[in-house]
Amino acid sequence: MRLLLAVALALVALPVAAEEQKLTAEQVVSLAITEAIRPGFAQYAEATAALERDVAGLCNAPSEAGLETARGQFMAAVSAWSRVELYRLGPLMVENRYDKVLFWPDRKGIALKQVQGVLADADPDATDPKKLGGKSVAMQGLGALEFLLFGTGAEQLASAEGTFRCGYAHAITTLQAETATALSAEWNDPAGISKRLLEPSESDPDYRSFREVAEALTGLLAHGTEAIRDQRLLPFLGRDGAAPKPKSALFWRSGMTVPSISANFEGLEALLEKSRIAEATTADNLWVGNSAAFEFGNAERAGKVVTEPVEQALDDPRQKKALDYLVIVTQSLDTILGENLAAALGLSVGFSSLDGD
Repeated sequence: MRLLLAVALALVALPVAAEEQKLTAEQVVSLAITEAIRPGFAQYAEATAALERDVAGLCNAPSEAGLETARGQFMAAVSAWSRVELYRLGPLMVENRYDKVLFWPDRKGIALKQVQGVLADADPDATDPKKLGGKSVAMQGLGALEFLLFGTGAEQLASAEGTFRCGYAHAITTLQAETATALSAEWNDPAGISKRLLEPSESDPDYRSFREVAEALTGLLAHGTEAIRDQRLLPFLGRDGAAPKPKSALFWRSGMTVPSISANFEGLEALLEKSRIAEATTADNLWVGNSAAFEFGNAERAGKVVTEPVEQALDDPRQKKALDYLVIVTQSLDTILGENLAAALGLSVGFSSLDGD
């Protein structure tokens, strides 16, 4: 929390630095919204709308080609989601929306058990978006949809045999598209979350000042790389010398484990770059932003080395080394975005909300 406060105070309490760079706290917030957050959620909404369309087409006319099209659009939707999923504030964090999109971590395999139960019972409620939306979040998100499209029995979707399974998948995509559309609309609403962030008020329960707004925005960067490491990479790479567990990886069935992680990095890089938050300091400390950009470049290059699904990648020394290197990159970014940035602003680094997770 001290890190969040550090950068927040810096944006508000260092007018000289801001003046040197011609950058104010209001500009940082505005750039974050207009250049990173809104475009990201707009792309996510487009991808999920296309996914709903393609799965509907598959259900109406089952075929191998239709299944491949739906699977390809699922991958596109996962990438779009992964770019914005670490923007964990505002509309995404109300009404259980985050968990409804992606129930993760799922250490007990709750989603798999519930989806398999639905398929075994052919529960008709699962094919009705309204009824499904009132059920467990674990059975209506991207993890559940991945199993339907790629898991055991998914080949049934290419024929009439998969009618129920496809109806369930279509209900999920309908809910996903509705959520994505709502998120994009709320970020674009001039009287909504953007107004609250750009015009903080003492009467607002969350954003009473630009210090609190900056705290919320910088928290996304401060904990984003940590989340990638602790919630995406280490669970399947193995902690403290433990053996790798490829089937503990998110999206392993669809081969989207590493592409989604790469998209996570892309989303954080876009927020850092587009908001220009690293420029809210004196000119001699601009190396902090440059160092972060360098490490994001390293993450991109390492991600491109991993060309196989995670299970095969872990058996290939070169690809395994690249995955291990991604952990090192997150540690470096922790230092750069946390300790170095805070030090450049003359303030201290502190507690992470993910500690003990």
